[in-house]
Amino acid sequence: MDHSWVTDMDQKSFFLEMVLNLSSVLEQVIGLQDAEGYLALVGKKVGHDIYESQKANNDDGNIPIERLSEILVELKSRIRGGFSIESIEDGKITLVNTDCPFGPRVAGHESLCMMTSSVFGTISAEAFGHANVDIQQSIATGHGGCRVVVNLNDLSAPGRNYFKAT
Repeated sequence: MDHSWVTDMDQKSFFLEMVLNLSSVLEQVIGLQDAEGYLALVGKKVGHDIYESQKANNDDGNIPIERLSEILVELKSRIRGGFSIESIEDGKITLVNTDCPFGPRVAGHESLCMMTSSVFGTISAEAFGHANVDIQQSIATGHGGCRVVVNLNDLSAPGRNYFKAT
């Protein structure tokens, strides 16, 4: 196992290592599905806080779909992800990613994708009432990049459904 990150450890790399190890331990001890459940709760809280911040920055409190897609990309850019908008059509935002915020060591830590799903889903559901997030490809599962579809109209689409908090 490559431990070269230890010699360059700073606060960011320490917390990154903590999250990677936490997800790994959760997956081993309680299984992938339950690990995703715990990470979904964290992502929901983070997503709600981001939505509230963004809503406050919009004059009328509404976030149109184009702005929502920008918010999702900006969020990932701030944490060193490589997301970009592939398309926005028919109430569907398709995003692609070339660089995971968790770095190349995310491979095999599939539960961490739940952070993306939950944060994106919560922000989108708060803005539009409901959302469906489908992570079609991910770096964590061995793909060269990620492909994420946020569907604001069709809750029967593959993926996870999210609803506005009441």
